[in-house]
Amino acid sequence: MNNCNSNSFAKEFYLTGFPALQDFQIPLFLIFLVCYLIILIGNIIIIVVVVINEKLHKPMYFFLTNLSVLDILFTTTTIPKMLAMFLVNDKTISFHICFLQMYCFHGLTMIESLLLVVMSYDRYEAICNPFHYAIKMTKKVNILLATCAWVTPLSISIPITFQASLLTFGEKNTVYNCFCDHLAVVQAACSDFIATFQSVLGFYFAMTVSAVPFLLVILSYICIIISILKINSKVGRSKAFSTCTSHLIVVGTYYSSIAMAYVSYRADLPIDIHILGNVVFATLTPLLNPLIYTLRNKEVKCAVKKLVFLKIFSLFETKSNFMGKN
Repeated sequence: MNNCNSNSFAKEFYLTGFPALQDFQIPLFLIFLVCYLIILIGNIIIIVVVVINEKLHKPMYFFLTNLSVLDILFTTTTIPKMLAMFLVNDKTISFHICFLQMYCFHGLTMIESLLLVVMSYDRYEAICNPFHYAIKMTKKVNILLATCAWVTPLSISIPITFQASLLTFGEKNTVYNCFCDHLAVVQAACSDFIATFQSVLGFYFAMTVSAVPFLLVILSYICIIISILKINSKVGRSKAFSTCTSHLIVVGTYYSSIAMAYVSYRADLPIDIHILGNVVFATLTPLLNPLIYTLRNKEVKCAVKKLVFLKIFSLFETKSNFMGKN
């Protein structure tokens, strides 16, 4: 029960983690540690490969590096605190850090939605307007699109987070989640009516900022599919589809995890299922993105293999030189 004295001011929040899994803290720590390492290593490899390989200096891979940077920031917002929670039972988080985490989590979520829209638009221009692609998707335009995808969500998240921070909380507050999600935090507020209003407001806001980008992605791919079907060559159609496959899988994974989180919120399910829905959303897409792009995209896969081969070759060369000197 939260201490809601009129003169009290929230000093910290208490994160419950998974209430039904309190006896499995070490296995949870190991699972999320492995996931976090895969996310970091996979996305760093993609960033390095795109930066050092001139053949990948294309708009599609420029936006892919933005997505990789985003996934690293997105998971770093939540997973390190979760690891501390599972390993050493560090479940308290200060008032200001909690709302900073909330702001970053929701802001970065919206950035991912917009980046997926921008990547869809890039594929639309490449396939539907191939002769004007180089003119439209210039370096300046790419930077402008990426900047808008980053700045707009970070600006939109400010009023929602600020409004939630003005709610009345007790000195110690229980947040039924593994991190400071908007819904879980406002439900810890002292006033049930205001907390309910804020949670409903936050839910419909999240639905809107997710649905609009999703509709734009769908619209882009309807146009793309129509253009592909007009291609006479079977090889040409296959090649056009292959350039979109990785992005389509990423979009499907992202919105599937959002749907899971929303269903767990609306359905009358145990609290652990609600928390699991949020945690899956926070980790699944960043975990799968680098795997999808390195396994499904031929150019990225070849570049990664080349990078790994060069590293192995340089290690053997260094070792042989060392042995020769001795």
